[in-house]
Amino acid sequence: MTAYHADAVDQHDKEILTWGGLGEASRELAQTIVDSDFDPEIIIAVARGGMIPAGALTYALGTKLTDAINVEFYTGVAQTLPDPVLLAPMLDTESITGKRLLVVDDVVDSGRTMQLVIKLLRGFGADVRSAVLYAKPTTVVLPDFVWHHTAQWIVFPWSAQPPVEASK
Repeated sequence: MTAYHADAVDQHDKEILTWGGLGEASRELAQTIVDSDFDPEIIIAVARGGMIPAGALTYALGTKLTDAINVEFYTGVAQTLPDPVLLAPMLDTESITGKRLLVVDDVVDSGRTMQLVIKLLRGFGADVRSAVLYAKPTTVVLPDFVWHHTAQWIVFPWSAQPPVEASK
């Protein structure tokens, strides 16, 4: 099934993040993390939305070790499953036990996905902190590091267009 979440056609009352804006946001978020004296050993992306911000942060922070955890919650614009669901492949949990982890996602909207991931990772004795580009006022968990707060729908550059189709 193809997933396409952004409704970029009508950009009225939406937060728009460009590719250039992502670069600036990533550097500013990284600076906040460094200034906090938290030095993650491993960065964990919440797939899919957290993959690109997490990749940018691995470079900005100089962190070599990365992994991803697959969670499905959003099924469309403002449409969710009843609860977030972990999807295979699963994270290598042996390698994270007792480590300093930075969990990265693009946005915490309800915060339920981030809440699930943090609880899971702390269950392995990890020191877990979280970072997002955006936090919404509706979130049940406020991440440790947030670049920007907004109540608007966000159009991210990686999901602003539908998936590429085969050439005719």
